Amino acid sequence: MTISLKRRQVLGAAAAGAAAFSTPGWAQGSSWPTKPVMMVVPFPAGGGTDAFARPLAAQFAKQTGKQLVIDNKGGAGGTVGASVAARAAPDGYTVFMGAVHHTIAPSMYPKLDYDLEKDFIPISLVARVPQVLVVNPKRIESPDFKAFLELMRKSPGKFNYGSAGSGTSHHLAGELFKQQTRTYITHIPYRGAGPALQDLIAGNVDMMFDGLGSSSAHIKGGRIKALMVAGNKRNPAFPELPSAAEVGLPEYTVTTWYGLWVPKGTPADVQAKMAEEVRKAVSSPELKAIWASNGAEFPDLNQQQFGGFVHDEIKRWATVVKASGATLD
Repeated sequence: MTISLKRRQVLGAAAAGAAAFSTPGWAQGSSWPTKPVMMVVPFPAGGGTDAFARPLAAQFAKQTGKQLVIDNKGGAGGTVGASVAARAAPDGYTVFMGAVHHTIAPSMYPKLDYDLEKDFIPISLVARVPQVLVVNPKRIESPDFKAFLELMRKSPGKFNYGSAGSGTSHHLAGELFKQQTRTYITHIPYRGAGPALQDLIAGNVDMMFDGLGSSSAHIKGGRIKALMVAGNKRNPAFPELPSAAEVGLPEYTVTTWYGLWVPKGTPADVQAKMAEEVRKAVSSPELKAIWASNGAEFPDLNQQQFGGFVHDEIKRWATVVKASGATLD
């Protein structure tokens, strides 16, 4: 019996040791995060991504006791920040908050040094919000969309629109609008929606096709004027604002969405824990209220569903880019 007991003890210790060495990720994930997590936001501060990234970071810190530190790295329609995040260590301490723009980029930038589907692992869709046509009321004094459209058609090339950069959804929304309304408006790309929005407020550009998340506070404050929501229904946060379908553009639907990825190779259990914390944060009363005030919704997709969504968006935007004839400025 002594020999049998000793043998069982040895075998038990060996099995425990093997388990410890065979599943290092589980050990890391069970205690993740043990230090601050870096969130790469590929646009300057003040844009739509920030409107959701910063409240999410605050709620994450409240839940985990660890900071989610935002690192704004703008440029080239969000592709500079994506490239930086793709090369980060896959240890669970770098997360990338990208957007719809990153599913457009493969069709606009032929020489990207990263692949969204091969170099990243999808974690969660964070928010989805319709785009809205907003104007500087001092530069464009149209009382409604009908008057605005008449003005655009009377003065081709006179007016311009700012965007978060060439190849972003702001840019494509403008090109689609021009195509469907038979108007010509000059595109002025910026290094992010934040700088473009500030120039719109200052009166340096005439209009934007912006995500409602970054424009909502300025619309409510009267600094810019909204004329239309890009979709087939009104938004609950701005029930007085007509939809594109209502003003005669039933095919004009553009939605901005934001999501989280981690570099390929990040341990699976850390991915799962991260997805769980994000879902918990966005489902909190605090973030639900912020999302609602920004006209946003949280489509609760699992990792596999989000990956499928991203794949479909890449194909959809490739078709849009080709049809619109959009090019890099």
